[in-house]
Amino acid sequence: MSSRVGAAEIFDPAGSGYHTFRIPSVLSRGSVVLAFCEGRLHGSGDAGEIEVVLRRSLDGGSTWLPLQVVSAVPGKTCGNPVPLVDLASGDIVLVTVQNGADAVEMSLARGTDPVHGRRVFVQRSADDGATWGPAAEITAQVKPGDWGWYATGPCHGITLRSGRLVVPANHSFVPSEPVDDLIRLNGGHCIYSDDGGVTWSVGFVDRNDGAEINANETTAAELPDGRLYFNARNHQGTGPARVHAWSSDGGRTLDAPYAGIPEVTAPGIQGSVLCLPDGRLLLSTPVNPSSRRELTVFVSEDSGASWKSALVVHEGMAGYSDLTLLPDGPDGSGRRIGIFYEAGETSSFATLRFTTFAL
Repeated sequence: MSSRVGAAEIFDPAGSGYHTFRIPSVLSRGSVVLAFCEGRLHGSGDAGEIEVVLRRSLDGGSTWLPLQVVSAVPGKTCGNPVPLVDLASGDIVLVTVQNGADAVEMSLARGTDPVHGRRVFVQRSADDGATWGPAAEITAQVKPGDWGWYATGPCHGITLRSGRLVVPANHSFVPSEPVDDLIRLNGGHCIYSDDGGVTWSVGFVDRNDGAEINANETTAAELPDGRLYFNARNHQGTGPARVHAWSSDGGRTLDAPYAGIPEVTAPGIQGSVLCLPDGRLLLSTPVNPSSRRELTVFVSEDSGASWKSALVVHEGMAGYSDLTLLPDGPDGSGRRIGIFYEAGETSSFATLRFTTFAL
C-alpha cells in the first residue's frame, strides 16, 4: 500500500459548542462519505448528555458539509452510531444506543435501572444522510432481559451480499448474585436484519468467563467465501489485546470461540476491519501496548488467520478509528481507503480526522 495523504480535521471541538468529539464511524457509497461520531456536550467522558452528529462529503472525502445532528434527546446519552446500507430500498440505516445521561457503565452493567439503561434504536435516511427519520426502538428484539450493558460497534456495520444487515456489538450479563469483577461478564455478539432493518434478531452470543479472553467492542467484515470475520477488543483479558472469530452462517453462530491474535499489539481499544475487493482484510488499531499511540493499518492475505503491519497512519497519540472503501482517486490512481480516526498531540481524541491511502 502507498503512504497516506494529508489528514483533514473534520471534527474539532474548538468553537463548535461541544466539549469533545469521540467514537468515529464512517460509511461511503460512491462519492458520498458519511462521518458519524458522538458530540459530547459537557465533558469528555462516556457519560453525560451526548448527541450523534454527522458530517457529509459529496466528493469522496475531499470537502465536508457542516455538522448536522442526527440523534439527540435532552437528558440522554445518544451514541455508538453504526451505519449500513439497505440494498433493497437504498436507504442508509443507522443503529444507535441511548441511556440516561447520569448513568455510568458499571451501574448499567448491573442492570439496576432498566428505565434509564441502555436501549437500542434505528433511524433511516432516504437521501444519503441529508435528512433522517425518527428513531424507532428495537431494544426488545435485540437485548435479552439478563443483559445490562449494551454497545453497538463502535464502527460501521456490514451489508452482506445476500442483503442481510449485520451490526457487531457487545453486552454484559447482569450478575445473578453480587460479583467483584463485572468485566468478566462481558461478551461479544451481533444483531442482524433480513428485511432492511425493519425487524432484528440476535445472532451469535459469545461468553468467556475465564481470564484470558473477554470480547468487547467488535467489528466485522464479509469474506469472499461468504464467511463473516469478527475482530474484537480483548477488554482486560490476560491474552492478546485483540481477538477474532469466524461465522459460516451469516453471524447466527461462531465456527469456534474467539481466539487471540498474537501478532497484533495494541492498548485496550476499539479497532476496525474492512474487506477489500481483492479479498485482503485490513485492520486499524494503535499498536503501542501501553498507550494509545501509533495508529497502524495491518493487512491479512489469508482471511484474518495472520496479520502483518502495512502502514502507520498517525505516529503520535491516536484512539478509535474506522475504515471505508472509496472510489478512484481524482488523479486516476485507483481505489482508495478512507480512515476516520481520533488523534491529537496532547490527547488521543483531541480531534477527529479523515485521511486516505491508495491500494
